[in-house]
Amino acid sequence: MIQLKAGQNTALASDVLRFSAKAAAALDVSALVVAENLRVFDTGDFVFYNQTATAGVDLTGDEVTVTLSQVRADAKAVLLVVSADPAPLGGLGPVTATLSENGTAAAEFTIAPLAGETALICLEVYRRGAAWKVRAVGQGYAGGLAVLLTAHGVEVDHPGPDAHVQSAQAATPHGGDHGAITGPQAGAPLEMSHGVERLWMIFEDAARSAAALISARDYATDRLDEELSAAVSDPATRNSPAGEAVRQAAHQRYDDLIATAEANHRRDSEHLIQELAAADDQLPPALASWDSASWDRPAAKSDGIRLGELYADERGPLRIPYCVPVPLTRPLWIDTEHSAAVVPVVGALLARLRAADPTRRCRLDVIDLSGAFTGLIAPLLPLLNGPVVTDHSEISARIKALADQAELAEMAYSTDNFTPPTEHRVLIAADFPHGYQPVDAQRIGALMLRGDLIGLSIMIVGTDESESEDETIAVLSQASRHLPTLVDTPMFDPWTGSAWHLELDLLPPDPHRQARLLRVD
Repeated sequence: MIQLKAGQNTALASDVLRFSAKAAAALDVSALVVAENLRVFDTGDFVFYNQTATAGVDLTGDEVTVTLSQVRADAKAVLLVVSADPAPLGGLGPVTATLSENGTAAAEFTIAPLAGETALICLEVYRRGAAWKVRAVGQGYAGGLAVLLTAHGVEVDHPGPDAHVQSAQAATPHGGDHGAITGPQAGAPLEMSHGVERLWMIFEDAARSAAALISARDYATDRLDEELSAAVSDPATRNSPAGEAVRQAAHQRYDDLIATAEANHRRDSEHLIQELAAADDQLPPALASWDSASWDRPAAKSDGIRLGELYADERGPLRIPYCVPVPLTRPLWIDTEHSAAVVPVVGALLARLRAADPTRRCRLDVIDLSGAFTGLIAPLLPLLNGPVVTDHSEISARIKALADQAELAEMAYSTDNFTPPTEHRVLIAADFPHGYQPVDAQRIGALMLRGDLIGLSIMIVGTDESESEDETIAVLSQASRHLPTLVDTPMFDPWTGSAWHLELDLLPPDPHRQARLLRVD
């Protein structure tokens, strides 16, 4: 049995699969049959306790059975889900998902939710050509099953814990308005509302191609060393024409291995470069480059934002967009000793957060003790939820107000009186942790658990405090997504552990362009 890590995939050999899960909380298992855009075709494609079967998918007790040959031919994937009703305090806790083939456990994936999630997509069983694979997903939803279902095209009659399926929004057909962009010639349409998942699939392809190149280079080097050592080990032939011929043959084999590996990687990279170029003009602005035509079209909603590009110069010109889901309930922590040095980075993130959901008003809470962001915030004053906090004595009150609102939203959710947020809230906590109290870090940690209930995204600007002697601050830092600002700081992909460098997007310096990107009226 393989122990999967987040993002890892493996091939499936059997036609019949069985999915189960266990946790400290009592779990309900369910499944969604989805199209290329990761949305259901109709209500019947959600399999749960009140609707226990659809083509190729059956629910029996606490187990989902998937018969791959019977799944509808136009389906892209089957999403395997767990949830809890009523939602346990603090979320599901660790969940172990198991996928069995022919009655034997074939893959296991353990998920440790960090943000109070009460519903999880554990695994994705998906088509790759004529074959099927399974991917460890682990995507959680603190808003529960209703929020998960809504994100995948299932409408529910109310958002509370007892939500019932009402109807479904049909999946976008092939050749729809979003354009075929998963390959340079043809392929599946990229649904704008699921752009992050598609870009991460491209990233995974790039990571595995990079790992194959690295492995081939290592193998070729080791083999060359062994053959050269063998060639000089015999004194009788060490300096003879025969010995020289052996050495030349070893070098030629090395060159051939490297040439083949680099040609394969170059072919893969060229395909992905074309794929990304085609995608860039189809993606919503929040996920697209600054030069994309999408910034000139009517605003379109996105499920995430682009942070920058990942690259490895030693592996060629391929650059992969690095994107994350919104809202940013897992804070983005911008590592810097000087807030002024990262103003263009924060500006780029603000522009993309504003573009992510143009239908909702954006409201900003800004803590800026050093005054580094005065110029950036000046044109956005109408969006401020109160004056910029410039005095450390005012920090706690501002963060407490947000934490109180999130707590009230959680109470409303638990009593079935919850109304989804109509605003996108953004907290910028700059100069952290200087001037902040331990209780402020605790409250930001609480907002990680409940912030999505008020539509909150969190950005922290300051030094990396993962090794802080203050345990509360250290835990907050460790739970955040760190964005390095020092050149050549490596990041490692979750599938192969290959090293990449991140070039963060910067807000362009031209004032007129800034105003357009920030949607300053």
